[in-house]
Amino acid sequence: MVTALFTNVPMQNQSGDRLVSKAAGAAIAALFKSSDKVEANVRAEPVAKLLQGSLDGFDFIGKGMRMYNGLRIEVMELYLQAVSIDFSAIFTGKVKLRQPIQATLRTVLTESDLTTSFNTPFVVEKLQRLKYQGQSLHFQNTQMTITEDRALRLKTQIGVGNPNQPIDVDFTANVEVEDRRKIKFVNVKYNGDQESVDLGKSLIDHVNNLLDLDKFALENTQLRVDRLRVGRDDITFYGIAKIEQFPSGIKNK
Repeated sequence: MVTALFTNVPMQNQSGDRLVSKAAGAAIAALFKSSDKVEANVRAEPVAKLLQGSLDGFDFIGKGMRMYNGLRIEVMELYLQAVSIDFSAIFTGKVKLRQPIQATLRTVLTESDLTTSFNTPFVVEKLQRLKYQGQSLHFQNTQMTITEDRALRLKTQIGVGNPNQPIDVDFTANVEVEDRRKIKFVNVKYNGDQESVDLGKSLIDHVNNLLDLDKFALENTQLRVDRLRVGRDDITFYGIAKIEQFPSGIKNK
């Protein structure tokens, strides 16, 4: 979809708002390995304001966004008001902000996205930083689903020291936001024998410390979640994104 943002029509023959829309949409889309759909729209009235780099607003909607680290986002929407940019940078295909901005953010993750994320090397490496009884952990076949009562259920197999002798870990939990930036599993119910429960408790403590949005944000951005809604087969996050400059990648903490 990034290539679709730039057609064969010469840039000088395009209207200013369309030109900025394409450049801004491409700048965001370039942060992702691939996208199913990307739409960007700049609002400026009169359009002549663009020559001074003044925008009334900017809307971005992306679907099926796949990040370079393997994470996937079903839907990402950004809505900005009163944006000031360096208009001359647009002709080089870049978007440069004259001052930091704050965008309203809506993000949707499906069950499949959640399962995929917990199996990516990016997240698995962070999970395996946990030591249990002094031994390293080996995760495999991790699956996350949403139950009928809108709780999250995580099932995984964890090898403690020996990856060939995994322990089944299975728990159900509600999810909430703490301090607008930490995603927490709460009201956890564990299944299995005592060995499985003890390992599951250690995993919950580790994951709750891991799911800090500041560890997953793109560079030059800060994400804050005001509320989340668990649906039948997806989770929707509502919040804001504070952007100092258009980012070029994800922090790798």
